[in-house]
Amino acid sequence: MDEKDPFAATIPTPTAARPLLGLTVLVIEDSRYACEAMRLLCLRSGARIRRADCLRSARRHLQVYRPSVVIVDLGLPDGCGAELITELTQTEPRVDVVLGTSGDLNGEKLALAAGCDGFLTKPIVSLAVFQQTILSNLPAERQPSGLRELPDEIIHPDLMAFQDDMAHIADVLGGEDNDTAIDYAAQFIGGVARSAQDTGLEQAADALAKARASGASAKIEVSKLANLVQQRLTQKLAI
Repeated sequence: MDEKDPFAATIPTPTAARPLLGLTVLVIEDSRYACEAMRLLCLRSGARIRRADCLRSARRHLQVYRPSVVIVDLGLPDGCGAELITELTQTEPRVDVVLGTSGDLNGEKLALAAGCDGFLTKPIVSLAVFQQTILSNLPAERQPSGLRELPDEIIHPDLMAFQDDMAHIADVLGGEDNDTAIDYAAQFIGGVARSAQDTGLEQAADALAKARASGASAKIEVSKLANLVQQRLTQKLAI
């Protein structure tokens, strides 16, 4: 049960069509586009969704109520999500399911090392994968009874959410010129680009990340990435 959740009354019984009925999913994700995908997945599955866009906001949520499921993005603006995963899995009473998510190649290894129950690789668009990852980690009494046909639905987030992400990162790139902001921009844009299947943007973000990792000057890569972001903002809903 979602303890201290003011919106939780009686817990409905999950069904084959809506196997996550009665669950509250707290999604800790700074990308509007990725969070819109999660919203659609929860809606199709019957779960309630709450969102936090950083570690600080997530901790405020968790002071008020205990969700059934927490999905933690590893790359957050105020730190690594692995830190919160460790906190959640070591705190009693424990959240039923703690999942990590990332589009980075090393993300799953990092999340599992932090103690998460499972991992969702971005882009998260398969309804069946989303449901099964949560259900396979739930206590038996919280799972729907009987046989259930796996849905083959693929969700498609509203591209306005992609535009919101571009506006957000344009502000970051146009703000203070420091290493932390640049590293965050490369990580954030890489994840959003992979989710939106924007190959050009993803390649530019990867080039910036590699330049930063090598210790070389990244001014050219930052400028190219900033220009591509501006192009996405001026070309309405074009990816």
